[in-house]
Amino acid sequence: GSAAAIRRDQLGFYESCARQYGDVVETRLGPYRVLLIYHPDAIEELFVARSRDFIKSRGVRLLRPLLGDGLFLAEGESWLRQRRLLQPPFHPQGIARYSEVMAAFAARHAAGARDGDVREIHGEMMALTQAIVGKTLFDADVSGDAHEVNQAARVLAEDFGARLRTLQLLPYWLPTPRNVRSWRAIGRLDALIHRIIAERRASEEDRGDLLSMLLHARDADDGSRMSNRQVRDEAMTMYLAGHETTAVALSWVWYLLAQHPEAEARLAGEVREVLDDRAPAVADLPRLRYAGMVVTEAMRLYPPAYGLGRQAERATEIAGHAVAAGDILIAPTWVVHHDPRWFEEPAAFRPERWAGDLAQRLPRFAYFPFGGGPRQCIGNSFAQMEAVLILAAIASRFRLDLVPGQRIVPTPYITLRPTPGVRMRVARR
Repeated sequence: GSAAAIRRDQLGFYESCARQYGDVVETRLGPYRVLLIYHPDAIEELFVARSRDFIKSRGVRLLRPLLGDGLFLAEGESWLRQRRLLQPPFHPQGIARYSEVMAAFAARHAAGARDGDVREIHGEMMALTQAIVGKTLFDADVSGDAHEVNQAARVLAEDFGARLRTLQLLPYWLPTPRNVRSWRAIGRLDALIHRIIAERRASEEDRGDLLSMLLHARDADDGSRMSNRQVRDEAMTMYLAGHETTAVALSWVWYLLAQHPEAEARLAGEVREVLDDRAPAVADLPRLRYAGMVVTEAMRLYPPAYGLGRQAERATEIAGHAVAAGDILIAPTWVVHHDPRWFEEPAAFRPERWAGDLAQRLPRFAYFPFGGGPRQCIGNSFAQMEAVLILAAIASRFRLDLVPGQRIVPTPYITLRPTPGVRMRVARR
């Protein structure tokens, strides 16, 4: 079995398996047979061609006390109904109207910084993306809750990572010290989400956003509305997923730019030319090409979703390998994104690699930061637009330099967080 190796170094374990054994690697984690899948064609088979044979993995289902039966963890017909219900706000024309809020919040956040300030940039990005998702999807001001939400999210991220690494799948209802900390963290997040829902229910106003849609949705068969629990689960899922991955991606963007002054200078030049000292807008995105490449390359090197798992519901096969019901399959995004077969100098930060037709030439699942197939992240376009707009808005005003002497480690929790954080000094343009 591989439990001890994963406890020591999960990302390193994924890398060593690919290096020693190839594109499909069989191992065991506790009672489970596990297949690690590294080839894009096999990953496509898992997520697309044979997606109906699989559900979310047991490890991911550890998030149920937090996310309930929201879209991320729902399965089967329930998932399909929820996906159809939640899709409209994430259509291109839907997310385009969010761009003004994203740019305005980023500009307001940057305006609070002073030349020479030292900021912990991961926490800053978490606070900013929380405020944006609160306003765009729920029309709520959650900026005052940022610190408490960050603290709760950190507790839950560390708990989830520890459970995965140690295979401690003890039920949440046992009153262990770790469980008690998790209950309290979930309670703090619940209080925020229930407050947002209660305020909207009291107003009975349809504001045309995601929360209004959840509150006014009716079942096609019996006309019933969502229960408070159903609304809570969907709102919690969208609130957490809507800010966590973007904040993590941007944290790594700033970390990488600070170590590559030539890339930082090229970004600054593009932003200066396109924006000319104004806030970015959705119409600017086609001209902010290098900013988009910076985000794309950062998510290649440090994919927030560092590995995606599934569990077989029935006997099937992947890449010619027999898969039994209950087997767990993991596609380690971290390793595939660093594979020299698909990316020249895979460890190098080279945003310009995306300037040509690389995206079209790559196998479909050589780059998959948002997953793929029917269960691809519903908010991928939202997140990409948000990241580029925030990057442009802040880079137009400041350069961020790493404070010397830090050791920043990519740590696999729920997402690939920079540990213990990224302390940076603000330098005004």
